[in-house]
Amino acid sequence: MRFEVVHVDRETGARAGLLHTPHGTVETPVFMPVGTHGTVRALTPEEVAGAGAQIILANTFHLSLRPGAELIARAGGLHAFMHWDRALLTDSGGYQVFSLPHLRTVSDAGVLFRSPIDGLEVAFSPERVIAIQEALGADIIMPLDVCLGYPADGAETAEAHRRTVLWARRSKAAHTREDQVLFGIVQGGFDLPLRRRAADDTAALGFPGYAIGGLSVGEPKAMTYDLLSAVTERLPAACPRYLMGVGSPPSLVEGARRGVDMFDCVMPTRIGRTGMALTGAGPLSLRRAVFAEDLAPLEPGCPCPACRHYTRAYLRHLFKAGEMLGPRLVSLHNLAFLGRLAAAMRRAIREDRFGSWSRAALAAYDAGGGPGLRREPERPEQGADDRPGGNRPGVAEPSGTLNRPEA
Repeated sequence: MRFEVVHVDRETGARAGLLHTPHGTVETPVFMPVGTHGTVRALTPEEVAGAGAQIILANTFHLSLRPGAELIARAGGLHAFMHWDRALLTDSGGYQVFSLPHLRTVSDAGVLFRSPIDGLEVAFSPERVIAIQEALGADIIMPLDVCLGYPADGAETAEAHRRTVLWARRSKAAHTREDQVLFGIVQGGFDLPLRRRAADDTAALGFPGYAIGGLSVGEPKAMTYDLLSAVTERLPAACPRYLMGVGSPPSLVEGARRGVDMFDCVMPTRIGRTGMALTGAGPLSLRRAVFAEDLAPLEPGCPCPACRHYTRAYLRHLFKAGEMLGPRLVSLHNLAFLGRLAAAMRRAIREDRFGSWSRAALAAYDAGGGPGLRREPERPEQGADDRPGGNRPGVAEPSGTLNRPEA
């Protein structure tokens, strides 16, 4: 993997870059749809690629439990197994493991837990997590880390940081595949000095890229952005920065403003399955009676299949009738929306107007109803898409601007 920063916005420091991987070049900032079980739920790989996805994320925890890394390796690796020929990232499963406090025991050796599928005892050490991901064969992989919820006390946070750095060092030593790269993960909880220290300690290990974990887990958004700024300013400028589990439109814009290059979240497909569509005028709930006879598309000018071929009234009818086509079409639209949003951010950065663009975009989204979605948690609660037993965890430009194709 090779990463190059193509342009830095003069006002904000937002970056446009190119991430070169064995399965293609990814333009950044980029939103990565989540395919937890080796599939973006209810959509084919061709549909996901058609929505503009350059890279997707799959989950080591879930895939190791079912169908198993050995089977996937025999099938030719995860790219072949799931029929995805573009870039692929696997997370370590640490977030999922640490969402099972009643089923796990943690020590420096790793995590011992009972599978939520069959109750059998499973051991995850840093070395085993790396071995699983090497068998899966993703382009970018993650080390086992300790993810805390909000709030967390000082002693717990300090211990989580110590263990995360210990596991990162062991993960780097265990990694052997030269055709994939291992990112470091910066934790550090919600204490500003400890977050800075975590960034410094992780950067000192010399990873080729850095993920920022443990944010948007219940803390106030102002705190999220302060902690994010403190981390990104201390990470190597030549390396990609990945904000884990965050993908609402306001968070994408605020994250890019602080120098983040990569984002992922299950949110667009999770809310799409409930009838919530992302639009340039804010989120739109198709279950509302006001759309029963609305013959307009979800978003005029959007090139996705849902907007080109169907009306709001028809899509609402699908949800009311319990037809699976409705969730599929709105999920596809939401992915296309975030893909176009990322493309618009890249263009604004390259043209040195990201500051003015982002201010206008955030104001327009708020005016169009965005605050309701802004209060949505970035990560779902227990039992939802990206937790064990389920999958993992939306600002648009003013009307007409977001839909402009990227140069």
